[in-house]
Parts: sequence; C-alpha cells; structure tokens
Amino acid sequence: MDIKHAAEAFSALSQENRLAVLRLLIEAGAEGVPAGDIARHFGAPQNTMSTNLAILARAGFVTSRRDGRSMIYTADYAGLRRLISFLLEDCCKGRPEVCAPLLDAALAPAAALCRPTILSSET
Repeated sequence: MDIKHAAEAFSALSQENRLAVLRLLIEAGAEGVPAGDIARHFGAPQNTMSTNLAILARAGFVTSRRDGRSMIYTADYAGLRRLISFLLEDCCKGRPEVCAPLLDAALAPAAALCRPTILSSET
C-alpha cells in the first residue's frame, strides 16, 4: 500500500457510519450481511448505505457477492491487514523491534480476527 491508498483508506474510515458498518461486517465474519439488513440495522436509507458500502469497497475494506437478489457484504480482512501493515512498517522504519509483535498480529490469519455472526443472512 502506498501513501495515496492509505489516505483514501483513512478517508473512508473517517466517517462514523462507515466505521460502524465495517465493525459490523468484521463481527459478522465470512458469512457476511445482506445490504438491506445493514441499512435496516443502522436505520439508513438504502441509497445512503449503498454509497457508504461503495466507498468502503473502493478503499479495500469490504467485498460483496450476489446471493439471489441480495448483495452480501463481508469485511475484506486482507485490506485491513494491508492498512495496518502500512502503518506499522512506515512508522517503525529503523526500529523493527518496536513493530515486530504488532506486524505479526496484523498478519495473523483472518479466521483469528473473526467473531460469530451478529445478524442473520436471511433477507
């Protein structure tokens, strides 16, 4: 990740609702959450939520897949790890002993980051 992409990622996360959506998707794990359920959960209009999800996707934080008529969104753990790794590598230049434990944790398998699903995937 370069500084331009990092800035875009931080911009995507700087809005409170988008950060809350990302947190929801991280908690949901690999099963993901349908777009309509996300909008209902936050009481947001679907077009607003679509915009927020698109911004998170462009920043590399979420992915989507079609399931019948629904779009299911999941957190992109690789994208999250890229941002964390960028921060740690960039900020720790010359002091690897400071960041080594943090980098190891950031690069841990995505399964270790997942928690049980908090919303049903049914629409």
